[in-house]
Amino acid sequence: MEIVRRPQLKSTAIDRGVPTLPLYRTTPSLEVRLDDFELYAIDRLRVLTGISDGLSRGKRSEEMEKLVTAMAWIFRPVAELWKANMRHPQASELMSKDIISHFVLRLVYCRTEDLRKWFLSMETALFRYRFRLQSAEAQRAALAEFQLPYKAVTAAEFEAIKDKLTLVARSINQTLPAADSIFYKVPFQEVPELVAGRRVFLSDGYAYVAMIQVVSLVATQFRSLLSKALTLTNRKWMSTIREQEKDRLTPIVEALSTSYVGPDYSVGREFGEVSLKDIDNVAKNSFPLCMRHLFDKLREDHHLKHWGRMQLGLFLKGVGLKLDDAVAFWKAEFSQKDYTPYSCQKIISLTPSVGDHHGCPYRHFR
Repeated sequence: MEIVRRPQLKSTAIDRGVPTLPLYRTTPSLEVRLDDFELYAIDRLRVLTGISDGLSRGKRSEEMEKLVTAMAWIFRPVAELWKANMRHPQASELMSKDIISHFVLRLVYCRTEDLRKWFLSMETALFRYRFRLQSAEAQRAALAEFQLPYKAVTAAEFEAIKDKLTLVARSINQTLPAADSIFYKVPFQEVPELVAGRRVFLSDGYAYVAMIQVVSLVATQFRSLLSKALTLTNRKWMSTIREQEKDRLTPIVEALSTSYVGPDYSVGREFGEVSLKDIDNVAKNSFPLCMRHLFDKLREDHHLKHWGRMQLGLFLKGVGLKLDDAVAFWKAEFSQKDYTPYSCQKIISLTPSVGDHHGCPYRHFR
């Protein structure tokens, strides 16, 4: 990415006043401060990580769509992830931030096969959700941007297969096709997910894809283009960019792929409390896995070693468990077993280390 100047972004769809999604086909030449170079990437990384977390927890498609926004350039209300992380003080800079952050992360995640695979999956998922939330006009504009060779089914063709299309729509609980419905005739191998889910009518090697299903078609194309671009970016990175930018961008790029962008539990909250009576429910539904594991083991064994107690205890403090409740919580957990005093034989059998003061004086204190 050239960090030198800021030309006008060009798009035929935008020029016509039609909101569209960037396809990130060409590297932009935009003026970017070094601080923004990193901050934009971190903001987008938070969005991708949020999508990854949602998918890993088995969120349904409609739940995931609430996490991202259409990000149309007519500035519709934005959803949680994008609104929280991809905002900009100047509305006119939103598109630039979107494009810059994508290309910075493309540079970050091109460097190994595992990084490329994760970035490719998350960016495709983000594109898919954003495309779904576009208007029909914007979707057609995006479809045209791909310059795909598919033509809409003619009225005569539609009438000939209308009954078949209706049966498919009923089987997947979709709106029945009307006379003005738009369908595309596509080679079946280009929409494998629709074919696998039996969500399209197949005939003579072609799938008849409804306009509301076009997301599968364009997402496949988007993924293919991005996959090739990541390979090319990797070659450029390895051959020239890494060495040329070793004193400026390379340290940032290499650090970003391992940056932690999750919640900062080390910072105390200024609002909200967790009560003792709700702690089990909160742990089950909201604790991160590391804390949930500690909490469950404490409930199971009524004991944790020093670092386990420190990790869980400070976390409970950070999420709002009041001091009195914390004292009661730990007292209840650690008083489940009635320990008896050690016998002389037990004390004699202990083996103190350097600096320890326990054990039997007659055996160990020499």
